[in-house]
This record gives sequence, C-alpha cells and structure tokens, in this order.
Amino acid sequence: MDNHNIIISPILTEKSSFSMENFNQYVFKVDVNSNKLQIKNAIEKRFNVKIVKVATMKYKGKTKNFTIRSGGHVLRSSGKRKCWKKAIITLDQGHKIDLVEGDFN
Repeated sequence: MDNHNIIISPILTEKSSFSMENFNQYVFKVDVNSNKLQIKNAIEKRFNVKIVKVATMKYKGKTKNFTIRSGGHVLRSSGKRKCWKKAIITLDQGHKIDLVEGDFN
C-alpha cells in the first residue's frame, strides 16, 4: 500500500486542536485496511517526525433514510455512509506537524 493512500486527511476539530497544543497528538483519517505500523511509517516518512504511539478507532458507516417530495409524489429511500478509520498519533518531544501548510490535496 502506498504511503499517500494510507493518510486520507487530517481531522481538525476543537478537541483535536486541544490535543495538538497540550499533548502533542495529531488526528488523521486513514485507510480502513491500514494497520498501526503502516500508519506510523507513512506519517514518519511524509512529515519527517518521530512517533511514540499510534491509537486507531474504526467507525461503522451510518444508515441514513431520506425523503424527496417532487411533483406531488413522495419518494423514500435509504443509503449507507462509508466505514472509516481514525488514527491518533502521539509525537516525540520537540517534533511538530504543520497541518496548515501540509501537502494534503
């Protein structure tokens, strides 16, 4: 698996910003089939940092129902969101990742 395919995007929320500032932890959305070693190697190569710990969480895609009203007809349908995986990366002291000027396309 290619390193650029493992890391999908950073997750920038209030909680992740608090973790960045206080605990030197960064949160990324990663490929569902990747493991902790692949995630660690991909981030270390891409950002040139030293990683202490990798924690991962899998999220099941939710089933959503929606209704469309068109021309007097009511159409009901349901769909499923994709499953996804989140990785929390703890960096070594003195290492930082600049997500604002990162190479995410």
